[in-house]
Amino acid sequence: MIKTRFTEMFGVDHPIAQGGMMWVGKAELVAPVANAGALGFLTALTQPTPEALTREIARTREMTDKPFGVNLTILPSINPPPYAEYRRAIIEAGITIVETAGYKPQEHVDEFKAHGVKVIHKCTAVRHALSAERMGVDAISIDGFECAGHPGEDDIPGLILIPAAASKVKVPMLASGGFADGRGLVAALALGADGINMGTRFCATQEAPIHENFKKQMMASDERATDIIFRTYRNSARVARNAVSQEVVRLEREGRPFEDVAHLVKGARGLEGLINGDTDHGIWTAGPVVGLINDIPTVKDLVDGIVEQAEALIRERLEAMLGTLERRKTEAA
Repeated sequence: MIKTRFTEMFGVDHPIAQGGMMWVGKAELVAPVANAGALGFLTALTQPTPEALTREIARTREMTDKPFGVNLTILPSINPPPYAEYRRAIIEAGITIVETAGYKPQEHVDEFKAHGVKVIHKCTAVRHALSAERMGVDAISIDGFECAGHPGEDDIPGLILIPAAASKVKVPMLASGGFADGRGLVAALALGADGINMGTRFCATQEAPIHENFKKQMMASDERATDIIFRTYRNSARVARNAVSQEVVRLEREGRPFEDVAHLVKGARGLEGLINGDTDHGIWTAGPVVGLINDIPTVKDLVDGIVEQAEALIRERLEAMLGTLERRKTEAA
């Protein structure tokens, strides 16, 4: 069993997290993740009201007695959701782990910390990670350019971003973006992270509450099957490549304002697709890690397989390399 600062701090068996995902981070997925020994997060804003979130937390607790958390993402909005009310619902429900993401989380971090809640903040840059560390968060999730959703504007891949952050960030750190198997976990640990945060890979599991067509689409895709949209609006988002994302890219190349693409990218439209199974109905989030997805396992089989592969790589492949080196040194002497 692989133990890290992350597993020790959050009381889980494996250094694997299932980060918050809009429309997907529900009890049906989070409870199996927890039962598999990883750390799952309900997505607060997937629930229409704070009261609905309270019920979803209770429903998850009926399905697991293991640790799980709630994601609260703070983004600029014309009509922002009642973040303070969602925060209060999380605290009053007795949740002890929160994943925050987005802009200026200081108010939320302070309130969560005042109530004994551990906070993991998702960042896309080393400077943001250091800022969050100064705010008092307990851990960082560093998202490289490969991540699904919002990769930031710096375009720094994980192979550089993870060790760059690890050399400066003192609190435990998860690596996010491009992780799907034991090879990725071992690489993340070698780069200085304390675990991995996966989103897309957990979507392609039997328990993920999305239509099977999306899971099959991910399994059939290669590593080129995503688009970066909203780049011209300085709000880059990585999504699965489909008819809608390609249309958005075309309109952006023409210099169109966001108002001209808004009808294509509405969250409600994307949700309709996830429900009815039309993978071209709206935009949906996925990372290039789809190129590493070849099956649709149960959550438990996925987590167990990642850990087993990672342990085998460490014990056999890497140790064998050291053994070969030592033998060569002895022979040379």
